[in-house]
Amino acid sequence: MSDAARLRIGSVPYLNSVPLTRGIESETVFATPPKLAALLHAGQLEAALLSVTAVLFEDGYDILDGVAVASNGPVKSVFLAHRRPVEEAREIFCDTASLTSVNLLRVLLAERGLQPQLLPLEDYARAHEHDFVLLIGNAALDFLSAPHDHAVWDLGQAWHELTGLPFVYAVWALRRGAHDASLLEKLRRAKFRGLAELEEIIATYPAYDAGLRRAYLDGHIHYGLDNAEKAGLARFIALLRKSGAGRIHDPRYVR
Repeated sequence: MSDAARLRIGSVPYLNSVPLTRGIESETVFATPPKLAALLHAGQLEAALLSVTAVLFEDGYDILDGVAVASNGPVKSVFLAHRRPVEEAREIFCDTASLTSVNLLRVLLAERGLQPQLLPLEDYARAHEHDFVLLIGNAALDFLSAPHDHAVWDLGQAWHELTGLPFVYAVWALRRGAHDASLLEKLRRAKFRGLAELEEIIATYPAYDAGLRRAYLDGHIHYGLDNAEKAGLARFIALLRKSGAGRIHDPRYVR
């Protein structure tokens, strides 16, 4: 396989993405969401599993219909860890790996009339030192698995309590004009295979205990992008616009 073919697809190195790249790992570049967004923008990728706001904030991307990383309630791996009540927060240190999670936190706080300063978290190893810290993905799961004295505000649960809708964290973003039917089919087949082999993924993933892996992949996270998820995304867009987040592009779904 040529280097060009190998570099068509990018995904994140998180447990929640494993089922979406099943069977295409050798064709996939694994990097953080900001790095993937930069590679896709530069034309070095044709598809990338991006934080959904990376697609909403920049024109020129399509979204693969039917596939997402979403939750319909607690998500487990996107949360605000806090030692004091959330209402007392004046500054929150935020994981820089996901713009979506930072914006979700911002709109959830705004709906409570809160506007603390959101600062970048420079070092995961020091996350436990902060009274208020936003964590996502494997870093969040690592935090939960280690000793800590924080309460946890699960943002997936908070979103569901506010709206009654699922929240979409990541989607397959496709460079408009650069993707073709074979690429879309490859990504769909990877998801179908990942879900069919979910038991094997849960049993063999090398990190965390089996109970956490099962609860997370076969409970907290789901991989659909259907009417309910699209309604949740539309509500998120409305709240982003209400919060003055800047120009938001309406999603364009492709099959």
